[in-house]
Amino acid sequence: MKLNEFKAALVKNPEAQVRFQLPSGEFAPIHLHVTEVARIDKRFIDCGGTYRSDSLCRLQTWFAEDVDHRLTAGKLAKIFDQATPLQLTDDLEVDVEHEVGYISQFPVIAAELVNGELIFRLTERHTACLALEKCNLPTPRPEFDPMKFNFKAGSTGSKCCA
Repeated sequence: MKLNEFKAALVKNPEAQVRFQLPSGEFAPIHLHVTEVARIDKRFIDCGGTYRSDSLCRLQTWFAEDVDHRLTAGKLAKIFDQATPLQLTDDLEVDVEHEVGYISQFPVIAAELVNGELIFRLTERHTACLALEKCNLPTPRPEFDPMKFNFKAGSTGSKCCA
């Protein structure tokens, strides 16, 4: 989701409580704080030797024991107004940095008003080779999710390397 779409959803629903729905379907705690609104500029070289750059808007969340804290869309819109000089453009993708046992960044893919809550749906971020044509990689490997893999189970494959 682009920053202009994100801000428009806030302005359209100023009284709504802001909620973030993680890719798992769970919600971030309703009493979270948005502790940062940042423009992230990244300049890098990929494995094929191409210089690249990327920019995005990142919201950092945090929650404490103040379970009565609530963030409305109007309040978050005011924070964005203060951040306007930093953003330089509304054509940035928005992601949310949130701690789920470890710090992760989740791109925002949609906003929806449900029962007085403005729900921002988040998705997963994945790494990728940006120079496939230069790296001559074989077909992609099957998906591997270390969070779901049972490391305690014995190998079911052959013992060719035993």
